[in-house]
Amino acid sequence: MYVTNFFYKLTKVVIKKRQGEPTERNDFVDLILQLRKQKEIHSTKIDEKRMHLKISDSVIAAQCFAFFAGGYETSATTMTYMLYLLAKHPHIQEKVYQEIDEVLETHNGELSYDAIKDMTYLGKVFDETLRLFSLVEPLQRRAKCDYKIPGTDLVIRKNQIVLISPRGIHHDSKYYANPEVFDPERFNSENAAARHPCAYMPFGVGPRNCIGMRFAKLQSFICIVKFLSKFRVEPSENTLKIMRFDPTKAVMSPSDGLMVNIIPRE
Repeated sequence: MYVTNFFYKLTKVVIKKRQGEPTERNDFVDLILQLRKQKEIHSTKIDEKRMHLKISDSVIAAQCFAFFAGGYETSATTMTYMLYLLAKHPHIQEKVYQEIDEVLETHNGELSYDAIKDMTYLGKVFDETLRLFSLVEPLQRRAKCDYKIPGTDLVIRKNQIVLISPRGIHHDSKYYANPEVFDPERFNSENAAARHPCAYMPFGVGPRNCIGMRFAKLQSFICIVKFLSKFRVEPSENTLKIMRFDPTKAVMSPSDGLMVNIIPRE
C-alpha cells in the first residue's frame, strides 16, 4: 500500500507540474501523457477479446512503477555479478579503476553523463557481465506472421508464442569462443561488429526490448564508478567457485548471495 500511494502521489505531482501535457523532455512520462490524449488505447491478446484501457492517473502510476521496477532489481543483480567477476579477475578490475581515474580527471572530477560515455572499457565489462549472466530467461514473443526457419522444414505460425533463450545464445561457441571465459574485449567495436546483431540480447531486441534499459545501464555505471573509486573487491573464502541460481526468482539471481571482500583504496 505504501508503494502504491508513493507512486500515485508522485505521478500526480509530475503530471500537475507539466499541466497534463507532454513537454520537450520526451521522457517516459511524456510518452504516457501522449497516450492519455487518446483517452483510450486498444490492445489484443491471443484467443481473447479486444481490450479497451482508459489512461487514468492510476494506470499512469502503474506504468511508472513498472518502468522503475524493471530497472531496479535487474540493476542491483547486474552490479552484484560485476563485482563478483571483478573480484575474480583483478587485472580487469585494475584496468577499470585506471579508466575511471583517467576519465574523471579529464572531466574535472565530475561524474557527468559525458564522463560515463567516455568509460568505454567499463561498458565492455558491463556487456560481458550480462553475456555471462543473462538476467531474464526465457524471452517470450508472439509471431507477427508465418515464418519458415531457413534450412529446416519448421514453420512458426502467426500468433504462435516463441520462447528465446538469451543464455543459450550467449553461451554458444558459434558466436563466442570459449564462452565460459570472462573477456570484456569480446565487446570491442571490431568483435561486436563481426557478430550477428541478435547474438547479444540481455535486454531483448526489436520493438519489445526492455523499456528500462538505459535507466538500468546508467544507474549501474554510476554506482560501480562511485564504488570502485573508493573500494576494491577481492575473493573471500566464501566466494562461490561454481554459481548456483535461485529457480524461484523472476530475475536470474544467485541462490545464496555472492560474498567478496571489500577493501578501502589507499
